[in-house]
Amino acid sequence: MSLLELVLAEPDTDAVGESILDAAFAEFLAYGLRRTNVDVVARRAGVSRATLYRRFDGKDALVQAVLVRESRRFFSSIAEAVAGLASPEERLVAGFVVGVRYAREDRLLNRLLSADPEALLPYLTTNGALVVAAARDFLVRQAPDAPVADRTPAGIAEVFVRLAISFTLMPDGAIPLSSDDEVRAFARAYLAPLLRSG
Repeated sequence: MSLLELVLAEPDTDAVGESILDAAFAEFLAYGLRRTNVDVVARRAGVSRATLYRRFDGKDALVQAVLVRESRRFFSSIAEAVAGLASPEERLVAGFVVGVRYAREDRLLNRLLSADPEALLPYLTTNGALVVAAARDFLVRQAPDAPVADRTPAGIAEVFVRLAISFTLMPDGAIPLSSDDEVRAFARAYLAPLLRSG
């Protein structure tokens, strides 16, 4: 199963599993990935250590489950923003605005970038091929009818993903992106033309 399939799959956790994920999320926000202790997560969730381990095979599996759930929320917010928009350009602009806003405001992403950059950054840079591929393939699904004669939809989507990652990691620069209006103007001026042939 690809990362995108994993993210888009229906969640297979029950109410207890969700309470464990909620507790882990809260611990990651408070202490980061490295300093979070599985026993503390279990206590916060109101379950025994054995119950936690029956559902998640260790801390790595718990981290992955939380990140997959948050990625599912991220992709869902983009899908909702572009649903019903007529043109690929409109979908691109709306999706990019939501994606940049989500990255700017997401508490867990920003906490991990500040508290555990060495744990997170490889997945957005040197070891980021799976993340880039998942996001790229998701974007292609949002605009399968993009009319581009000399560029592939996958290539264009990957440019968007790589730019979004760059803006997330280094938000300050000559391009103003601090508001939805600024992000929308950037997307219309710089990204939408990539969908036009010629």
